[in-house]
Amino acid sequence: MTQPSPDRLAHALLEAARRAGAKAADALVIADRSVNVDIRGGALEQAERSESTDLGLRVLMGRRQACVSASDPRDETLTAMAERAVAMAREAPEDPFAGLAEPVQLSERRDAQGLDLADPSDEPAPEALQDAAARAEAAALAVEGVTQVQSASAAYGRREMHLAATNGFSGGYARTDHGLSCVAIAGEGLGMERDYDADGRIHGADLRDAAEIGTTAGRRAVARLNPRRPKTGAYPVVFDERIASSLIGHLLAAASGTAVARGASWLRDAEGSAVLPADLSLIEDPHRPRVQGSRPFDAEGLPTARRAIVEGGTLTGFTLDLATARKLGRAPTGNAARGLSSPPAPSNWNLALTQSDLSQADLLREMGTGLLVTSMIGATINPNTGDYSRGASGFWVENGEIAWPVNECTVAGTLREMLASLRPANDARPWLSRVVPSLLVEGLTIAGE
Repeated sequence: MTQPSPDRLAHALLEAARRAGAKAADALVIADRSVNVDIRGGALEQAERSESTDLGLRVLMGRRQACVSASDPRDETLTAMAERAVAMAREAPEDPFAGLAEPVQLSERRDAQGLDLADPSDEPAPEALQDAAARAEAAALAVEGVTQVQSASAAYGRREMHLAATNGFSGGYARTDHGLSCVAIAGEGLGMERDYDADGRIHGADLRDAAEIGTTAGRRAVARLNPRRPKTGAYPVVFDERIASSLIGHLLAAASGTAVARGASWLRDAEGSAVLPADLSLIEDPHRPRVQGSRPFDAEGLPTARRAIVEGGTLTGFTLDLATARKLGRAPTGNAARGLSSPPAPSNWNLALTQSDLSQADLLREMGTGLLVTSMIGATINPNTGDYSRGASGFWVENGEIAWPVNECTVAGTLREMLASLRPANDARPWLSRVVPSLLVEGLTIAGE
């Protein structure tokens, strides 16, 4: 029996909602298939393949709304979903800001043409994925000092989605993902250290070579051997490109309409104020071809568009879906995202921070003495004040040169002051959804020994 397309299922859900008495509704259907292969010791450890069709329905009865989801596309399931959602909505509390977009607000773009989000090549054979993972593992094991490989994995996925609503919106597109990763371990016993490398692309032809990924993972793990704890004190810190985007992520979380509308954001009064140095801008562009964060429309059917979240260091506005825009008395920014069983909420798409002409090595020389952070664990972030504290590891830098590896320390500061002092490098990977280079931050407190 042929499975109905996401398009047909989405409209069938809307029809079921109308029959159940819904005043307004939207439906999201995602058809997903994926394959994942794990290698260990040169042999296949695990191979998984999954195929699913997941359905999400949101119904609105006036200003009351409810969401339901299922993974069964049969007609009787669609009917049951609609009846359950309508019954739930009738009992839900009123939300004065809930509601679908007006027809004039909807995106005219209903597919991803021009964004190149789906690889037209055939799905890779499991044997090809196994070979890629095996080559990554072998390359890592060939690095002197690597004692084992924790995991080497290759994966492929294809997802087709369709969004339809009673306001007249109907649009969808497909997206593919190719991934390859390797986690290497160096040393023995209590002296073991671990690090990784990975790549993920829309098109398989863009993936970095498996041997390069394995070799990089191995070298990173060996470089972490025999770490020490730094002396407690105030020092400058360089956040490596691999984790620098986390700092920008904290800024984005504080500029989210959800946090601002609740009054739980250290940026709630910062619109129009400086939040980054004057020579830095943060640009969101959801229309970059072959990039995982691209999308032609948001989860409410609104058009997505390029915008400057921060321009010349100044916060230009907040990230808003329809509900938070209504609550704040603003226009939505086309940034709604949603799960199958939850209503829309603000989210960000592709981002790029202004880069400089300095390499990471230049930043280290400028820093002189301090910490290069390459990985972080845990997080204590106060959303109201921006107080920041995270566990970190990386490398101690003396006279602008890496001296020895570091672990078991904590870096702390205040996000407003940290972001205001950023100095970027030029090493951001241009194919990522978040293009953020290594960042030098002055005056952080490092808690070590």
